[in-house]
Amino acid sequence: MSPWLKAGLIGAVVLIALNVLGLLPCVGLFTCFFGLLVYGGIGALAAHWLPPVRDTGSAAGQGAAAAVLAAVIGGFVNMILTTIQMSLMDTSLILSQLPAESLRQLEMAGIDPAMFTGPTAGLFYGGTCCLGGLILAAILGAIGGAIYAGVKPE
Repeated sequence: MSPWLKAGLIGAVVLIALNVLGLLPCVGLFTCFFGLLVYGGIGALAAHWLPPVRDTGSAAGQGAAAAVLAAVIGGFVNMILTTIQMSLMDTSLILSQLPAESLRQLEMAGIDPAMFTGPTAGLFYGGTCCLGGLILAAILGAIGGAIYAGVKPE
């Protein structure tokens, strides 16, 4: 099995665990930052499994590929969790927290305020985070792989 595939699958398991932990109130803030560190760690892990002598270019490529694979799997699970979470929320309670003027302006613009809650909104929010996570994963995974190969080429 190639280094990027092994590191990506292990990283996906770690990201899924962070996504599940992120459902706990106040813990989600910290798991978001840990997820960024995980991307760099995944890149370093992929570089670690490259045969010596490691060159920074190939290590960066392997790290980016591993982190993107983990981000795709972790992002998909996060999208499912967000959709479930949004479908379990009470829409009327959420909308009651918005100022009446904002609700009127949305209605005057022809936008149903309920579209910002529910399963459809969960798919949208989860999908947006997944796409943004892919870009960050590629960058941080490449950085992690390149740093590891630069520090420990043998």
